[in-house]
Amino acid sequence: MKYLILIFTFISFSLFAMANENNFFKEAKDLFDKEKYEDSKFLFHRNIVYNPKDSVSYLYLAKIFKIEEDKRQEEKNIKTTLLLDPKNEEAMFLLIDMELERSNFSKVDELSKDFKKICVDMCEKIPSIESRLKDFERKDAS
Repeated sequence: MKYLILIFTFISFSLFAMANENNFFKEAKDLFDKEKYEDSKFLFHRNIVYNPKDSVSYLYLAKIFKIEEDKRQEEKNIKTTLLLDPKNEEAMFLLIDMELERSNFSKVDELSKDFKKICVDMCEKIPSIESRLKDFERKDAS
Protein backbone atom coordinates (compact mmCIF):
# COMPACT_ATOMS: atom_id res chain seq x y z
CA MET A 1 0.00 0.00 0.00
CA LYS A 2 2.85 2.40 0.85
CA TYR A 3 4.42 1.75 -2.54
CA LEU A 4 1.15 2.47 -4.29
CA ILE A 5 0.88 5.81 -2.50
CA LEU A 6 4.49 6.62 -3.37
CA ILE A 7 3.95 5.75 -7.02
CA PHE A 8 0.74 7.77 -7.16
CA THR A 9 2.48 10.75 -5.51
CA PHE A 10 5.40 10.55 -7.93
CA ILE A 11 3.11 10.34 -10.96
CA SER A 12 0.99 13.24 -9.69
CA PHE A 13 4.08 15.37 -9.06
CA SER A 14 5.48 14.51 -12.50
CA LEU A 15 2.24 15.43 -14.23
CA PHE A 16 2.04 18.67 -12.26
CA ALA A 17 5.65 19.53 -13.16
CA MET A 18 5.00 18.82 -16.85
CA ALA A 19 1.89 20.99 -16.81
CA ASN A 20 3.82 23.83 -15.16
CA GLU A 21 6.66 23.42 -17.62
CA ASN A 22 4.29 23.75 -20.57
CA ASN A 23 2.56 26.71 -18.94
CA PHE A 24 5.89 28.48 -18.32
CA PHE A 25 6.88 28.19 -21.97
CA LYS A 26 3.46 29.14 -23.30
CA GLU A 27 3.17 32.11 -20.97
CA ALA A 28 6.77 33.18 -21.72
CA LYS A 29 6.09 33.01 -25.47
CA ASP A 30 2.89 35.03 -25.06
CA LEU A 31 4.79 37.70 -23.11
CA PHE A 32 7.56 37.69 -25.72
CA ASP A 33 4.99 38.24 -28.47
CA LYS A 34 3.61 41.18 -26.45
CA GLU A 35 7.17 42.58 -26.21
CA LYS A 36 7.28 42.15 -22.43
CA TYR A 37 10.82 40.88 -22.59
CA GLU A 38 11.85 41.10 -18.94
CA ASP A 39 8.86 39.03 -17.75
CA SER A 40 9.28 36.68 -20.68
CA LYS A 41 12.97 36.18 -19.91
CA PHE A 42 12.14 35.24 -16.31
CA LEU A 43 9.65 32.59 -17.44
CA PHE A 44 11.97 31.15 -20.11
CA HIS A 45 14.62 30.75 -17.40
CA ARG A 46 12.04 29.13 -15.17
CA ASN A 47 11.04 26.76 -17.96
CA ILE A 48 14.68 25.76 -18.40
CA VAL A 49 14.81 24.81 -14.70
CA TYR A 50 12.05 22.26 -15.35
CA ASN A 51 13.28 21.30 -18.81
CA PRO A 52 17.00 22.05 -19.23
CA LYS A 53 17.06 20.55 -22.73
CA ASP A 54 14.35 22.83 -24.15
CA SER A 55 16.30 24.37 -27.01
CA VAL A 56 13.44 26.69 -27.98
CA SER A 57 13.58 28.46 -24.60
CA TYR A 58 17.28 29.12 -25.15
CA LEU A 59 16.50 30.42 -28.64
CA TYR A 60 13.96 32.89 -27.27
CA LEU A 61 16.42 33.98 -24.60
CA ALA A 62 18.95 34.63 -27.38
CA LYS A 63 16.37 36.76 -29.18
CA ILE A 64 15.68 38.73 -26.02
CA PHE A 65 19.39 39.31 -25.41
CA LYS A 66 19.74 40.43 -29.04
CA ILE A 67 17.03 43.03 -28.44
CA GLU A 68 18.76 44.05 -25.20
CA GLU A 69 22.08 44.20 -27.10
CA ASP A 70 23.78 41.80 -24.70
CA LYS A 71 26.01 40.06 -27.23
CA ARG A 72 27.67 37.74 -24.71
CA GLN A 73 24.37 36.32 -23.43
CA GLU A 74 22.92 36.24 -26.94
CA GLU A 75 25.82 34.15 -28.21
CA LYS A 76 25.77 31.86 -25.17
CA ASN A 77 22.08 31.08 -25.70
CA ILE A 78 22.45 30.64 -29.48
CA LYS A 79 25.27 28.17 -28.93
CA THR A 80 23.27 26.31 -26.28
CA THR A 81 20.34 26.10 -28.69
CA LEU A 82 22.62 24.64 -31.38
CA LEU A 83 24.22 22.26 -28.91
CA LEU A 84 20.80 20.88 -28.02
CA ASP A 85 19.39 21.12 -31.55
CA PRO A 86 22.13 21.31 -34.20
CA LYS A 87 19.54 21.60 -36.96
CA ASN A 88 17.85 24.70 -35.58
CA GLU A 89 17.85 26.96 -38.62
CA GLU A 90 16.90 30.12 -36.79
CA ALA A 91 19.71 29.75 -34.24
CA MET A 92 22.18 29.00 -37.03
CA PHE A 93 21.03 32.10 -38.92
CA LEU A 94 21.37 34.24 -35.77
CA LEU A 95 24.91 32.95 -35.26
CA ILE A 96 25.78 33.67 -38.91
CA ASP A 97 24.40 37.18 -38.50
CA MET A 98 26.46 37.67 -35.35
CA GLU A 99 29.64 36.48 -37.09
CA LEU A 100 28.93 38.75 -40.07
CA GLU A 101 28.71 41.71 -37.69
CA ARG A 102 32.11 40.68 -36.31
CA SER A 103 33.50 40.42 -39.86
CA ASN A 104 34.50 36.82 -39.13
CA PHE A 105 34.28 35.74 -42.77
CA SER A 106 35.88 32.32 -42.41
CA LYS A 107 33.41 31.41 -39.67
CA VAL A 108 30.48 32.73 -41.74
CA ASP A 109 31.63 30.67 -44.70
CA GLU A 110 31.81 27.55 -42.53
CA LEU A 111 28.43 28.22 -40.89
CA SER A 112 26.72 29.01 -44.18
CA LYS A 113 27.81 25.63 -45.56
CA ASP A 114 26.24 23.98 -42.51
CA PHE A 115 23.15 26.17 -42.88
CA LYS A 116 22.70 25.03 -46.50
CA LYS A 117 22.74 21.41 -45.32
CA ILE A 118 20.06 21.88 -42.67
CA CYS A 119 17.78 24.54 -44.09
CA VAL A 120 14.19 23.63 -44.75
CA ASP A 121 12.10 26.63 -43.75
CA MET A 122 14.70 29.40 -44.02
CA CYS A 123 16.49 28.56 -47.27
CA GLU A 124 15.45 31.93 -48.69
CA LYS A 125 18.06 33.49 -46.35
CA ILE A 126 20.97 31.87 -48.22
CA PRO A 127 21.23 34.53 -50.98
CA SER A 128 21.17 37.26 -48.32
CA ILE A 129 24.02 35.60 -46.42
CA GLU A 130 26.06 35.14 -49.58
CA SER A 131 25.39 38.71 -50.68
CA ARG A 132 26.48 40.16 -47.33
CA LEU A 133 29.58 37.98 -47.36
CA LYS A 134 30.51 39.17 -50.88
CA ASP A 135 29.90 42.80 -49.88
CA PHE A 136 32.34 42.44 -47.01
CA GLU A 137 34.88 40.71 -49.25
CA ARG A 138 34.64 43.55 -51.79
CA LYS A 139 35.09 46.18 -49.09
CA ASP A 140 38.02 44.24 -47.68
CA ALA A 141 39.65 44.00 -51.12
CA SER A 142 39.43 47.78 -51.69
